[in-house]
Amino acid sequence: MPKLGMEPLRRASLVRATIAEIGRAGSLDVTVGQIAKTAGMSTALAHHYFGGKKQIFLAAMRHILKEYGDVVRASLAGAASPFERAEAIITASFDETCFAPDTVSTWMTLYAVASTQPEMTRLLALYQSRLRSNLTHALRPLTAKPEADADTLAALIDGLYLRAALSDAGSRGQARRTALRTLEMIVRPEK
Repeated sequence: MPKLGMEPLRRASLVRATIAEIGRAGSLDVTVGQIAKTAGMSTALAHHYFGGKKQIFLAAMRHILKEYGDVVRASLAGAASPFERAEAIITASFDETCFAPDTVSTWMTLYAVASTQPEMTRLLALYQSRLRSNLTHALRPLTAKPEADADTLAALIDGLYLRAALSDAGSRGQARRTALRTLEMIVRPEK
């Protein structure tokens, strides 16, 4: 007889294990068996809860997106001006929860598989749309071309994640400072 209340705990454990295994491999080249072992359960149980690797990865990305959304909302709660809103969004993107090495690898894996897996394409589009919308809203009172400037900042954030995934070049703090300096240059260009 199954233990009541264990399913959410086991699912969460499998999601964390998926992120850790993708972080170790640097790609989706991991097996459900590896994920299950890291989570401390059988492969059969992992399949029972999710069906397969694709569904576990989808759950892991949803988890990461939820964490990111929580961090953004918490950061925005303290923002009093449009500039502070833009700063809060950028700072949230480089929060220790969002910019942890395993999480960064998982993000890059999403980008890699999004072109061939419709569910992943939708998740990526949702993230990109929300980021662009939040940045555009913050930048509208600050720049003449808020949509283009939001796209620039979003592309920079993506590039800094890519750099972090591919090398040890720079830290979370350096990445955040680079993005905030760029925001400053966009909003307050030198004349």
